[in-house]
Amino acid sequence: MKTKLLLLRKRLLVFLKDKNRKGLLQIIRETIVFWVVKKEVPYFYFGKFLYRKDITNYKDYLSSKEIDKITLSKNLHHFQYASILRNKLAFSFYMESNNMPVPPLISYNLGNRFFYKSEVCVVKDKKNLFEFLDNLFNETGKTKIFVKSITEMGGTGAYLITQQNLEKEINEYGDYILANDCINQEVVEQHEVINKIYRHSVNTIRFDTYIDKNNNIHILSAFMRFGRGGNFIDNGSLGGFYVSVDIEKGTLRGKSHQLMKYGGEQLSEHPDTGIVFNDFEIPYFKESCQLIKKAVTYIPDRIIGWDIAIGTNGPIIIEGNDNNSFVTPDIAYGGYLKHPMFKEIMKEAN
Repeated sequence: MKTKLLLLRKRLLVFLKDKNRKGLLQIIRETIVFWVVKKEVPYFYFGKFLYRKDITNYKDYLSSKEIDKITLSKNLHHFQYASILRNKLAFSFYMESNNMPVPPLISYNLGNRFFYKSEVCVVKDKKNLFEFLDNLFNETGKTKIFVKSITEMGGTGAYLITQQNLEKEINEYGDYILANDCINQEVVEQHEVINKIYRHSVNTIRFDTYIDKNNNIHILSAFMRFGRGGNFIDNGSLGGFYVSVDIEKGTLRGKSHQLMKYGGEQLSEHPDTGIVFNDFEIPYFKESCQLIKKAVTYIPDRIIGWDIAIGTNGPIIIEGNDNNSFVTPDIAYGGYLKHPMFKEIMKEAN
């Protein structure tokens, strides 16, 4: 209860300090309309910043009921595809077997059973874990690996492990790794153009795809996430933010967005590097779109949120999500219900 009250207080402060909010009477009127039209408490009216002056189409934004209708639809989502998408180990095996560009899998663990080169060993404690990873670095010649929980989302259970700081990082993350199931992947070498914006994290593009009723593949929208302040993950929970992408031009568009619970900040340039977002051209964007459509043919769930990194030689698939939140892309797009495909999507979600 105390945590919820603190979170509510933080969001209220974001709203009160927002100089870009509409007049009080207009906010009250729109809140009531949103409540009536969406048939639910207008939580998202505030959570999606629909009270801001530049938002004139507030009714085009998805309600929580509309989001649930899409994400829980058995017509749009199928268990056999979700089982691949939600299990990062299965996803890695499957995509590598089909020669799709993903970060190469080095090893993985199921609890204290660690697998490397088709061999398994039991790692009992942090000391054993240090020995296993030290040997891994020495055999592979790698100086860093990316550890990810097989099932978690949103940056939970994701760690950068380096040979240089191995002992310190094992002390910090070892208990989690030993108690969970994780994959160890090669670290993506990010394109130098993206590094100009922020080099400490792999800054991923989220693409939403949809297979229509005639079996045609569409890219609904895209936005790009960035880390900040030295963090190696581009997730919003660590202070990161995201910027809309113009999918016709392959460029960043406008100012950044950030969820209200993390501050709701809007920026025209990256706070660490000063690089302006608007019209920044993304390398290999056309190739990214082609790759995404190819990926859908291998995992034909009808709506998927894909995370793509821009590597030195082209796009790399980080993961796919059948249960992706539509809160963030709804904000990035500027109201998903105005999208020409969404009338069909809502019908197909029944």
